[in-house]
Order: sequence, then structure tokens, then C-alpha cells
Amino acid sequence: MFPNQLHSKPKTRKYGEAYLPFGFTCTSAEIDILEDPVICNVIILQTVLQEVRHRSAPVYKRLKDIIHEKEKHFYTFTNEHHRDTFIEREPGESANDRNDRAIRVAVKWYSQHLKTFESDTDGLKVVLLTNDQGNKQKAQDNGLLVYKCEEYVKSLIANPELVDRLALSSDDKSEITSSKVLFPEHFPLSRIQTGIKSGSFLQGTFRASRDNYLEATVFVQGEGEDSTEVLIQGLQNLNRAVHQDVVAVQLLPRSEWVAPSSVVLQDEGTGKDDEDAEEEEGNLRTAAAEAARKPTGKVVGVIKRNWRPFCGMLNVSQIKESTRHLFTPADRRIPRIRIETRQASTLAGQRIMVAIDGWPKDSRYPNGHFVRSLGGAGEKETEEEVLLLEHDVPHQAFSQAVLSFLPKVPWAITPEDMMKREDLRPLTVCSVDPPGCTDIDDALHCRELENGNLEVGVHIADVSHFIRPGNALDKEAANRGTTVYLCGKRIDMVPELLSSNLCSLRSNVDRLAFSCIWEINHKAEILKTRFTKSVINSKASLTYAEAQMRIDDTSKNDDITKSLRGLNKLAKILKRQRIEKGALTLSSLEVRFHMDSETHDPIDLQTKELMETNSMVEEFMLLANISVAQKIYDEFPECALLRKHPAPPPSNYDILIKAAKSKEVEVHTDSAKALADSLDAAKVDGFPYFNTLLRILATRCMMQAVYFCSGMDSDFHHYGLASPIYTHFTSPIRRYADIIVHRLLAVAIGADTTYPDLMDKHKQSALCNNLNYRHKMSQYAQRASVAFHTQLFFKSRGILNEEGFILFVRKNAIIVLIPKFGLEGTVFFDSKDKVSPNIVFEEEGPTLSVEQHKFHIFDKVKVTISLDDSNIQHQKIRMALIEPVIPGVSVPAPDTETPAKKQKLDR
Repeated sequence: MFPNQLHSKPKTRKYGEAYLPFGFTCTSAEIDILEDPVICNVIILQTVLQEVRHRSAPVYKRLKDIIHEKEKHFYTFTNEHHRDTFIEREPGESANDRNDRAIRVAVKWYSQHLKTFESDTDGLKVVLLTNDQGNKQKAQDNGLLVYKCEEYVKSLIANPELVDRLALSSDDKSEITSSKVLFPEHFPLSRIQTGIKSGSFLQGTFRASRDNYLEATVFVQGEGEDSTEVLIQGLQNLNRAVHQDVVAVQLLPRSEWVAPSSVVLQDEGTGKDDEDAEEEEGNLRTAAAEAARKPTGKVVGVIKRNWRPFCGMLNVSQIKESTRHLFTPADRRIPRIRIETRQASTLAGQRIMVAIDGWPKDSRYPNGHFVRSLGGAGEKETEEEVLLLEHDVPHQAFSQAVLSFLPKVPWAITPEDMMKREDLRPLTVCSVDPPGCTDIDDALHCRELENGNLEVGVHIADVSHFIRPGNALDKEAANRGTTVYLCGKRIDMVPELLSSNLCSLRSNVDRLAFSCIWEINHKAEILKTRFTKSVINSKASLTYAEAQMRIDDTSKNDDITKSLRGLNKLAKILKRQRIEKGALTLSSLEVRFHMDSETHDPIDLQTKELMETNSMVEEFMLLANISVAQKIYDEFPECALLRKHPAPPPSNYDILIKAAKSKEVEVHTDSAKALADSLDAAKVDGFPYFNTLLRILATRCMMQAVYFCSGMDSDFHHYGLASPIYTHFTSPIRRYADIIVHRLLAVAIGADTTYPDLMDKHKQSALCNNLNYRHKMSQYAQRASVAFHTQLFFKSRGILNEEGFILFVRKNAIIVLIPKFGLEGTVFFDSKDKVSPNIVFEEEGPTLSVEQHKFHIFDKVKVTISLDDSNIQHQKIRMALIEPVIPGVSVPAPDTETPAKKQKLDR
């Protein structure tokens, strides 16, 4: 039901110059209307807020955010605590009916109340908006002015686009649904709960396939490692579930179990009828029949919808004057959505946001409504906004409530601060970071002690001094979880005053720090460890390259250089010790874009080169994290926030073992130590890049490292680092986990006081879940940003030819890595446009024979690289085989001159 609203007819386009809506429940469509900039000067009843909070936490948050926007002039009226508007629930009256009556009472009171100010209100009328027919009738019987929400919005003729944000009415829905039932009825929640309890149904998270719109899996969480995945195939079995919904599934009889399909099927959505889908489902089953079968089931009900506004593009209807169109989401896992809009010609070619309203059993696609336009497809700012929204990265400007908790500027360290800290300003401390880094979390020092040992300090920005538990700044940082680094842009976890100024350990300014200081002998054995809050003054902010040059320049012998050399020497020993214990040295190609200073488009693309100084900093950050992890666990065994890296299941290594075997190299994966030793020994004569390729492949076999609360888990081991315990302490400017660890450490050494949530293992565990989610989405957003900038880079370069190596072999394609660009692409050998060559795939190798040539993993190939922008929403890098030359398959090597270079030659 739409919010019942007290309303005035507007005199200008800014609706609600004296606009008093009172709501009862808000769906996503109604909140979209309230968020529109033209709607302002609104009063929300307390009854409404309470009901919205009960019905939908996301909508409630959005409503509260609107109320906090000063320029919107939204206000709350506490009608439940007003003597003239409070009402008791009558005997036999439902809670819903009581709330409806409370709203009508408030509307009537407000109508009478405004009459006493008639000279000031200019004849203001109060209008009640409701989509509840019964409530509307009772309001009319009480003499109130009442309309349906749709009627009112359609009357606002100066802003017709508001109509697009309405959810489809039941009348509209009946016009666009099929005459026959397409999907089974969802079971009621009571039956689902009974079925889950008895074991006849399973509850899990629905995960749609990116490559096949007729296939999905449902992840069923079990105890420990007993989690299972149920395969779902076919439209009827998918039964209107949408990616990330929590669903109930019923397993099919074993005789009906199937295997995941290798067929790639995209739902084109252009008039595809049910017969087409049935035919494709038949192909799916045929393709899957030979392979190993998996538990297969069907969706019988939806327990919780996890719908959000989706980014994508409009497929404008071919029917002239039609207002009904299909929307194609950017995320291939989301089905197309039917929407109604009168702005189709304007929205064509734009990225827009659409929300789902429902999915009737007689409709091929869900119904939804237009939310807002994001800008032209392909434009840099628009695509950046899309990738942030699609990966759920909070990126709105920090609110005034958050900013109000920042320290006043000019800020200075006070005598009170100094009393609680060690003054380490005389020490030769310096920072070493990537070029252009302004959020400097860490700095280091190394000096010789009188007893001949060395003192090494890792000094970390004391962010927890500025962000106190529970305030708006702290809650915002906890929600964001991490800073997100895109190409040429940074989405900060904390406001810039902290991230790039007061917390950043810049050179030649006094800064508050949390220091971890060791006494170490020349064999890199730790003799003593202590932790202290401190004040430091960094003597230099260096890049990795600058630090490396100082170390290598024998003519330099200043204090900073001596400190760096001492650190570097110890770091090499520490690294060797870690590797001897079984720590893995894996590999992944990271790329760096060089941007045009004016257009900010990428003009060069290179893989990042790592120096000794990268490793030097990493070793001491690892050592600090391990030292702090042990300390906070010793003090707080039930509520320490730690980080673990689970060992991969043996099956993860299958592809690595096969790849090594193809080059007659043996890889042992019984333990991290066995794997590390195998990787160190893996060499192929005349193929120096083999070891790097093997390490890249090993990285793909790994599990994701996760945060957890020590009181909620028993397995603490970090597989990749071969460490029994680990945490994150060294980057509090960009990771919220580190702020919690700082607070735990501060309490442990008596430098700060505790608070209830810090000692609550359940709340810590819930926080870890959010941090893991934000960290994962941040990684995906960063990869998407690299992919988009890679597309921009190749857009102006025509077709290039480069050498690469086969990383994976598929049934109809090879996946090729181009080391020069750190780029992966797929060379397909089947095509809709021409006759496919003779292809034979062998699982055991794996190998792929194309005509007379057999491809193995790690084979060297030469390919063309170009940008396929035929689908503006899903642009991709295309590769085609040049060498080896296979008649009818390979393409000739292109002219490698770029368009810009050609123009120069022509002149």
C-alpha cells in the first residue's frame, strides 16, 4: 500500500511547497517517488515510520536518509505521542486496521488544525493518498479528501516522469501477462517452514548463472564444511527466483539429476517464446547427460527477496507508441524486467536504474518501474557510477551527521594527547608507498641499539583516536568497510580530512600513531615486542622506487638510507624464514594505467613491476599483523577480530596438477610447504615464464581469506602465510577491520577503554560478515574498473597483435593471458557466422584439438586483440588466433599501426 498522504496541490514544479504526506507502508516504487528532487516539504507520521521499519529495513533507511536531507524539508510528526491524535486499539481490531484509523485521525486533526492558520496557509487542502480501497472508502465516509497514489501522481502534469516510478497497478499487470500459467505457484511460508523443519525442503541462496539463463545453483549452508549446492535447470524449476534471493528448494528424484551444462545461453529477450525456451532446455539436458550428475532440484518458494534497483539499458519496443518495454540489466544474472515508461525515446542509449515490483506466475518476466537515469552509455562517469552501484559500493558524499564528528581545523596535538603517548618524533621514521599515495597508513624505522641488536618500529596511523565507537562517523566507516581503489579514483572509507590529512603519516608533520616495536638480532630473531600509542614525525615520504634508489646508491649514507638498508636486510631474512615454514609466493599480474592529464583516459597500460622495497614493506606489515593478532587473542580469546585463509579442497588443485604435468613437471599439494617447494623447483628449459604462469594458476586455486571472530571459530590458520594466527592492523585509514583491531589492542595495553559491542562475539561476527562482503565487492569493483579502462585503452588502438600463453582450455575455446598487458581473453573456435572447425576436447589433458592442431595449457600463441563494442552495454575484448596457423581458423596478422600513427604517416 502506498503511503497515505496529507498533501497540498503544488503551485510550482517543486511539489510540496506546503506538502504534508502521511504514509503507512512504503514499497520501493513509493520511496523512489519520495526521493525525487521535486518532492519536498513533507511530514511523515510516526505510525508510518514504525510500520516501514517493521516491513523493510532498506526502505526504512532510505526514508530516514530523506528526512535527514535538509534541502528536502521532510519532517516527522510523532502522532502516537500527541494527545489529539493518539488512539487505542479497539477489541477485535487488527493492528493494520488500527494504524489505518490512526492515519485517518491524524489527517482529520491536521485538516482542522490548519484551519486555525487559514490566513498563513493560503487555503491549503489536506489530501489523503492510499491504494487500500477499504481505507479510501472509510476516509471518504469521514469527509476526507482522498485519492489513489496513481491518480495523484498523474495529476502532477508538470513532471510526467514521476508516473514512470509508479509500480504497475493490478489492471496494468493483467494486460501484459500471459493467458496461461507459466510457473508453478509458490508454496505459502507456513508450508515452507514445515518442509524445511522436516527435511523435505532445503533453504539456500539462489545464485543465477552468468552464462546460462536457464541454470542456477542454490547454496545451502551446512555445519562446518557440510555446505552443499543444488543445481536448478529450466524455467519452471527456476520458478521466478532472482539472483541472491533466499529460496526453498525440493530435490528431484535421483533419476532426474543432471550435470551443469557447458552450453552458453543468453536470454536475448526479443520476442523469444515459450517453445524456444523449451527447445533450449532440451539442448541443456542433452549436453549435460554424459557428465557427472549433481543434486538437482526445483524452487518451491521464496523466503526472502533480495531485490535492489538494477542498472542497465532499455530495449525500446518495436510497437509504435507503446509505453511498455523490456529492460536489460547490466548483470547477466538478473532477468529482463518489463517496465512502463513514456520516456522511451529519451532513455534509449542511456544507462538507467529499474526496480522490480513483482513477478506473477503468468508473466515470462518480472514487472518493475523506472527509478532514474544515470547518463549516456559508454561515458566514463556513467560507467563508473554503474560499476559502483552494481557492486554495492557506498559512494555518496559523507552526510553532515558524519562530518560533524570530525575534529575542528586547525587541529593540533594537545598536551593531554602527549601525556598518554610515547614521543618518538626524534626517531628516523619514513614511509614507503606507491606513487601518488596520499592516505599513508604506515611508516617504519630501524636503528642499532647499544647492545648491538636492532630496534625496528612499524608505526600505524592512529585512526581510532579520531573515530570513536558508535558515533555517526564510526557507523559510516563500519558500513563502508573499506576504501575502494578504482583506476584514477578512490572511494574513501573515512572523510578526506582524516584519510589524506590528519591521519595520513605525511613527512615533516607531527602525527598520532600506534606503534609496534621489536628488538631484533641480526638473524631477524625477535627478542622483545612492545606496543604503544605514540607521536611520530616522518622524515621522508618515499615511493618504492625512491626507497630502492637510496638503498642501491652506495654514495648515500644518511640516517634515512641507513634505516632503509637495515630494514631491507632483515626483510630478506624474514621472508626466507617464512618460505621455509611453507608460506606461498604466488603471482598475479597487476596493471597500471598512465592517464592523459586532460582527458583522464588511459594512454598506456603496463604490468606493475615489484621491487625489493615492495617486499621489504610487506614483510614488516606481516610481522606487525602477526604480533598484534597474538596479543589481542591472548587478551581477548572470545572476541578478537582475526583473519584466516582456509586450505583449498584437494579438487581445487586438479587444474594446476594437470597443467604442470603437461610440461612433465610434478606438483605436490599435500601441504602449503609441499606446494611452495614444488613451485620453487618448477622449471622448464627454454621457457623462463613457465614458473610465473604456474604461480598465477596456483593463485586461482586458492580460497578467499576472511575475517572472523575468535570466539565463533576454531580454525585460525592462514594457509598462504603459513601462520597459525593473523589479523589486519596496518591499514586503518582504508580498512575498518584494522580500526577494531586497534581498539582491542588499545584496551589490551591499557591505552583506551572498552565498550560493550567490542566484547560481544555475536556482534563482532556480524561485523565480520559485512567486512567480508564489502571487501569482496570492492575487489570485484576494482576488477570491473580495470576492465573498463582496458576497453578504453584498446578503443583507440584498432587491432593489435601480441604474444600470449594459454591459461585454460575449454570445450570450444582457449583462454589466453597476454603478459605485456596483464590481460586475459578468450579465443572461440565455434561461430554462428561460419562453419565451425572440427573440435575435440579431452578432459584428461585437458587438451583441445582444432582440426589437426592440439592445444595444451601454457602453449605459446599469437593473437589479435580488439574491442568488440557491438553491444554497448556488454563491450568486451575480442581475441582471434594468428599463430599457430590453422587453415580456416587463424586470421592474418593485422597492420599494427594505430589510427593516430597512420594519420601522422599520411601527412
